[in-house]
Amino acid sequence: MTIHEQKNVVRNNIREIKKLYTTDQKAQKSKLIFQQIEAMDVFKNADVIMLYWSLPDEVQTHEFILKWFSRKTIILPSVSGNDLLLKQFTGIENMTVGESHNIGEPVGAEYSQIEKILLIIVPGVAFDENYNRLGRGRGYYDRLLSLTDAFKIGVCFDFQFLNEIPAEAFDIKMNCVVRD
Repeated sequence: MTIHEQKNVVRNNIREIKKLYTTDQKAQKSKLIFQQIEAMDVFKNADVIMLYWSLPDEVQTHEFILKWFSRKTIILPSVSGNDLLLKQFTGIENMTVGESHNIGEPVGAEYSQIEKILLIIVPGVAFDENYNRLGRGRGYYDRLLSLTDAFKIGVCFDFQFLNEIPAEAFDIKMNCVVRD
């Protein structure tokens, strides 16, 4: 089995497990994850943070973003072709549906000061004990994360944290993984 096939097996397994959890259960688990992040010095000290506008099956970020965007600069990705552009979140009223996966994205100018982003909270299909991350397979985050030295926190539900996942040289590791 090729590494690509191995990655797809993990993706399919996680997708099936996610179906066993209700929206409320995922919301509760997400709150626990973000409570841990709020207690971390790297979060407390970061003025500019990149997050993601969550899909229903991911660790839920909407409440966290709404809580913090008036106190910290929150940057969200916007899909443009094969790349992620960065844009500042300025409120729900300034969001639109993006071109990929129907993900909410901020409207407005591209945020070009990637060096000011001190913390990136990264979604993933799965993570492992070596801080490897398995995404959805398009490489958006790996390309973006290779451009920055920001502290990278992978977030996932417990069942998405595995002993080991298939990883390749271009897969960007996290600095830590926070789970419920």
